[in-house]
Amino acid sequence: MPNIKLILDFLAQLPYNNNREWFNAHKDQYLAAHAEFINFSSQYLARLAQDVDPQLAGLQPKDCVWRIYRDVRFSADKRPYKEWFGVFPAVKGGKKSIRAGYYVHFQPGNCMFAGGIWNPPADLLKALRGEIEANYEEIEEIMAAPAWKKYFGDFDTDCADWLKRRMYTYSTRLTDAEVCAPDFLDHVIDIAKAAKPMNNFLNYTFEEYGEFTPRC
Repeated sequence: MPNIKLILDFLAQLPYNNNREWFNAHKDQYLAAHAEFINFSSQYLARLAQDVDPQLAGLQPKDCVWRIYRDVRFSADKRPYKEWFGVFPAVKGGKKSIRAGYYVHFQPGNCMFAGGIWNPPADLLKALRGEIEANYEEIEEIMAAPAWKKYFGDFDTDCADWLKRRMYTYSTRLTDAEVCAPDFLDHVIDIAKAAKPMNNFLNYTFEEYGEFTPRC
């Protein structure tokens, strides 16, 4: 198992030192943390393809992991570095995909797993709402499953509420102790298995309607 504590130790310092001088002085620490994260991401992708969704086979960390450097050109927030590490495995492009995926987020005190579709473009949002309205009983069945309730709790099961939403995501918090535990990879794969039926439902929209406009 990768040394996730090393990752969190580096990220714990970054919010208080988010400047190029400190980062350059601690570049070795960043590179060590990043290497551990790439190691975790490689193992996570392999297990997802093997145990959860074969369509994810072939994805590499470079397809799914964001760079730490922020684009500050058009932002009032000039901090140069992201203060988290994230990996987003999804069919059709990993982090560039607009399909539902299996996101893992490392940030001290704010680690999480998230699934679903974030910020869909207008044409995809319209199609998703159509599928939800026509097949809402399937969503109710998914959310009634014990594995779903274990990790994602009870959602508002009112169809009208779902049709008002502008994105279809769900998440579960992970403690720092959980992500540093030797069995974390097994744990997060169990969460991904619980997420798969909802991701399948959302991604079926692509099978029904074809591809959609990518996010800008």
